[in-house]
Amino acid sequence: MKNPQPFVDEAAVTVISGAGGNGTVGYRREKFVSLGGANGGDGGRGGNVVLVADRNLNTLTDLQRRAEIRAPSGANGGTSRKTGASGAHAEIRLPVGTLVYATDPDSEVLSPDDDLPVVDLTEDGQRFIVARGGNGGFGNARFKNSTRQTPDFALSGRPGETRELRLSLKLLADVGLVGFPNAGKSTLLRRISEARPKVASYPFTTLTPSLGVVEVGDARIVVADIPGLIEGASDGAGLGHRFLRHVERTRVLVHLLDIGAWLIEGRDLLSDYESIRRELHRYRPELSDRHEILVLNKVDLVSDPSALEALEAKLAEKGLRPIRHSGATGQGSSELVRSMLHSVEQAMALEKVAAPDDQTDRERLD
Repeated sequence: MKNPQPFVDEAAVTVISGAGGNGTVGYRREKFVSLGGANGGDGGRGGNVVLVADRNLNTLTDLQRRAEIRAPSGANGGTSRKTGASGAHAEIRLPVGTLVYATDPDSEVLSPDDDLPVVDLTEDGQRFIVARGGNGGFGNARFKNSTRQTPDFALSGRPGETRELRLSLKLLADVGLVGFPNAGKSTLLRRISEARPKVASYPFTTLTPSLGVVEVGDARIVVADIPGLIEGASDGAGLGHRFLRHVERTRVLVHLLDIGAWLIEGRDLLSDYESIRRELHRYRPELSDRHEILVLNKVDLVSDPSALEALEAKLAEKGLRPIRHSGATGQGSSELVRSMLHSVEQAMALEKVAAPDDQTDRERLD
């Protein structure tokens, strides 16, 4: 069985567009035609380097293995005013959700602000020219005039552009599952979708985010299992920043509280909840306003229903009304999925109201 690609969410690569082909010095030489004059053709244009967003990708692994990507150069011009062929475009397919930061080693800066990407690939099929091919040089036929019938020079093609790209992937998902390690996020994702993340019995069960698609009738929502956060994640504890950035683009947060930790370890679930909320706020204050669904997970472990009711009453004092769920038995899955779908629809409706009429201009292929 083929092993799946490892998850990579950061990569760096140098891209070089194709140089333009050289113009040609040529003269018309045919029998019975005297003084035919210059007929050297132009060089072809170099190929562009084009970024393409592809929803079928979810990792930057391939880019991590390639230090440099070049587009073909244009062909030189020919005689009889024949223009050289243009170089083919080099397409780089990237996951939807990739942020691209780029600089020109020759000092021209595409991203004047380190925090400002040149492009954010948020839509499947979106295209962006990150390095343009050089123009082809003019052949000597371009310089022919009434007083200069046989120019003996042509222009060289322009060189391509070199860009150093820094790629950062932030998963695009409708729903993000958050909570302490071993809270049951991966099991939940497996229960409600076709995703098959690896699950184990040790605390940090997931070291890479996983995506799953949940279908409810004709509706589809994408759910991301964000690896377990810990206190201090917003300061980089554990792999805090690498995990937290995948929460940024989610519309709805599903916050799992671990009943198992409460029963076995005596953990204070309210304290756990407030700790995760605090880390989210410290990382990005706007995450505190994100719609949230609270879940009491692993309720199948509770043999005394009154104990669960007492816990829910304590949470209710803080205005928290969780959904009971068990990944092992499926209890509460249908209710949770319906709640997720409803919350996503509400979030999308608010986005439409808040969105400006004019869309951000994107550079696309001519």
